[in-house]
Amino acid sequence: MAPAAMTFASSLSDAQPVAFWLDDPARPAALPALTGDEHCDLLVVGGGYSGLWTALLAKERDPGRDVVLIEGHEVGWAASGRNGGFCAASLTHGLGNGIARWPGELARLEELGDRNLDAIEEAVARHGIDCDFERTGEIDVATEPYQVAELAEMHEEARRHGFDGLELLDADAVRAEVNSPTFLGGLWDRRGVAMLNPAKLAWGLKEACRGLGVRIYENTRGLELAASGAGMAVRTPYGRVFARRVALGTNVFPSLVKRVRAYTVPVYDYALMTEPLSEQQRAEIGWEGRQGLGDVANQFHYFRITADHRILWGGYDAIYPYGGKVSAELDHRPETYLKLAGHFFRCFPQLEGLRFSHAWGGAIDTCSRFSAFFGTAHGGKVAYAAGYTGLGVGATRFGADVMLDLLSGERTERTELEMVRSKPMPFPPEPVAWAGIGLTKWALARADAQGGRRNVWLRAMDRMGLGFDS
Repeated sequence: MAPAAMTFASSLSDAQPVAFWLDDPARPAALPALTGDEHCDLLVVGGGYSGLWTALLAKERDPGRDVVLIEGHEVGWAASGRNGGFCAASLTHGLGNGIARWPGELARLEELGDRNLDAIEEAVARHGIDCDFERTGEIDVATEPYQVAELAEMHEEARRHGFDGLELLDADAVRAEVNSPTFLGGLWDRRGVAMLNPAKLAWGLKEACRGLGVRIYENTRGLELAASGAGMAVRTPYGRVFARRVALGTNVFPSLVKRVRAYTVPVYDYALMTEPLSEQQRAEIGWEGRQGLGDVANQFHYFRITADHRILWGGYDAIYPYGGKVSAELDHRPETYLKLAGHFFRCFPQLEGLRFSHAWGGAIDTCSRFSAFFGTAHGGKVAYAAGYTGLGVGATRFGADVMLDLLSGERTERTELEMVRSKPMPFPPEPVAWAGIGLTKWALARADAQGGRRNVWLRAMDRMGLGFDS
């Protein structure tokens, strides 16, 4: 092993193989599993953000509605407790994706996204959820000269569409915010993103739901969905739930509506967390504004600073397991941790000697249009939302509202959206999916290495509105 690689490896020697957010003595104990039969008005399947927001909003819309939520493991243990804690207003996986896919309704989508983030901030305050919520914004940073031009183009495109909330930064301005010799420019969204502790948000939503009367059963996996009289029934390991309506918030896990499964694939994403920075180290990097950051390469990194002055550094590798396998064995990937550590110290060479305390991974539900899709089954008695592609911390609340709208059978400003009424293109079966995703990943890496130039394959994917991302 080369000396530099040995240095990177030594920074990982004490890293615990567990998500930092979940490694918390305040983590609540699991609630009992369901045994026997339950009856309710609304059954929510899934105890991540999607299910939690659905249960909470259902009770806020109608306090008399009888709501049950089941979770296959513990609330917040999967993507909701493992992500970077970036809570974005965007419902479209960024302005660029929204412009490309829904230009005619982009203004409404942006307005709905802003209102959704405001509502999350208000709910956190109203329910007293201690999740380190900070509306500090996010800076997209350029680390290659061609990316500086891309950021300028995006800034101008946003202004042409009437969005003036983005601030273009040159190298000096972005380094004044966060000091890295690799930063050549930036695009700062000051209000459209909040930073938070993702596990504490999930745990806080769990308690808020319980406070409103939602009955939650953990370690209760939904095994089978079937019609039952005028409603639906979901079989669990030790019982059944009979419900008038069902909302599915299972996201990366196989949907109980089988036809939905082809629309998503699991992508494994990995992250590192440093030990707390010393005062001197904090002075060397600045970051007084505590914004979230992400570079704009195809194989990108996301990074942020925590309440106790650690740095989370994640992204880059997006690993698709053959056949769409979701397995705990894939939650750790030492070769990716080593790669991320090397990238970290190239970004922040002044932090040489800093060590990582945690290293972990988890699965994201990716769809070919990068943003959530919605629908119903069983004659409108079942609703689902999935495909958030890494931006579900904020958008899942909007998705919860959509599912409740669909289950009510009423037309709303959300259900009339083309984004809600349309579906992404499904992924093909194996081995075509494996080959296509592999080719796309190779092409994206090649584009990063060649000044952003997209080859014939990527240009064809662009024309078809397809992509692969985490």
